[in-house]
Amino acid sequence: MKNKYLLLALIGLIWGSQFIFQKIALTALSPQLIGVGRAVVGFLTLFIICKVLKVRSQGNTSWVIYMLIGLLEASIPFTLVPWGQQYVPSSIASVLIGTIPFFVILFTPLLSSGRISRASIMSVVIGFLGLLSLFAPGILEGEGTINFWGPVAILIGAASFGIALLLLSKCGDEHPLIVARNVLGSASLQILLITLVTGVKLPSSVTSDAILSVAYLGVMCAGFVYFLYMILITEAGPIFTSLTNYLVPTFGVLIGFVFAQEHVGLNTWVALLLILVAVAFNQGKKTDKADSRQEYS
Repeated sequence: MKNKYLLLALIGLIWGSQFIFQKIALTALSPQLIGVGRAVVGFLTLFIICKVLKVRSQGNTSWVIYMLIGLLEASIPFTLVPWGQQYVPSSIASVLIGTIPFFVILFTPLLSSGRISRASIMSVVIGFLGLLSLFAPGILEGEGTINFWGPVAILIGAASFGIALLLLSKCGDEHPLIVARNVLGSASLQILLITLVTGVKLPSSVTSDAILSVAYLGVMCAGFVYFLYMILITEAGPIFTSLTNYLVPTFGVLIGFVFAQEHVGLNTWVALLLILVAVAFNQGKKTDKADSRQEYS
């Protein structure tokens, strides 16, 4: 496939751009409303794609599994990541989300039959050093709890997503687009229910930028990009496609730096470099087939 590199870059760009659009949406909407909008619009997008392509469900996977994966892969990350972005720049958020492969490695012995290789251990160690370099200046300067809980929320979202990736094997031979559709459908119901129970107040006024940002997050970052992802896996294979692990945090930092004029300190660039090196250690040393299905929906 001659255009596989272009498609790879496009996927990385779309997923990497989610952080700046979440930042824009936060100017008028709560993290919970952003999560609801993203999940619902993403589900509708994939529903339409499945209808157009005439992709049908095998019906072999229990909805209990979809609900569990939906909670871990969408409901928790779609809410916690925007919440954390209230306190950290989009560039730092993208670096933190880049730790998803490390959580997959850490949870592999607990949730699957896979074993952790030496390369994977080195990957986790280097990735941890990257996180230390990212937050060392703030720790040394004694910054307050606000700057602490924001990153923690994003890391919890990344860990939740990593666990969900390991559970995808329980979906059997179901078509990946059907899995993604059903997962987002389950997450939509969950977040909507939580929103109704907790009584989240609707904003008195909503900007068009916020609405368009949520629409973009749903249509592109949770819907159409997964369709592109499946095409790339089919045409170029899962190993090549997993190179998106490098591109998402890279594009996230660059977009925040160029378009949002965010201050990206030397420690952020060092952290990004270390995390990319850490992912490189694990590249080709997959501990579980779920790694090859890496996504940032």
